[in-house]
Amino acid sequence: MSGKLEIFNLGMKTGDTVKVKGKISEDADNFSINLGSSFSDLAFHFSPRFNESVIVCNSRCNSVWQEEHRDNHFRFSKGSTVKIIIEMLADKFLVKLPDGHEVKFPNRHSADHISYLSVEGGFRVTSFKLD
Repeated sequence: MSGKLEIFNLGMKTGDTVKVKGKISEDADNFSINLGSSFSDLAFHFSPRFNESVIVCNSRCNSVWQEEHRDNHFRFSKGSTVKIIIEMLADKFLVKLPDGHEVKFPNRHSADHISYLSVEGGFRVTSFKLD
C-alpha cells in the first residue's frame, strides 16, 4: 500500500504503543507518521527527511504547525525495511528507531486519547500493530 494510510478510529491511549513496519521507497524524499484527533490537530508528527538528513517532529493545532523539533540522528536508507515504535506517555511521545536510538517529543496537547493515525510519503506499510 503506497500513498497514504489513514485510520480514524485508532483508540490509542496513554501507555499504548504503535508499531509500524514498512519499506521506504527508493525515491523517497520523506515520509511521515502522524498521530492526533484529525489531520488538522496532530499531537505528534514524525517525519524523516532525506534531503536534509534530519528527523523532524512537530505538533499541529487547528491546522497550524507549532515549533519543530529536529533530531540529526538520521539512520534511514532508501529501499530499506524498517520498524518504528511510538509509545504515547502522559508527558511525551517516545520513538524507538531500528538502531535503538530514541527520539523524545513532548506531548504538548496533553493528549490521552489518539483516534487518528496517518502514514504518508515514501513509505509502504507492511504491518501495523497497536499494543
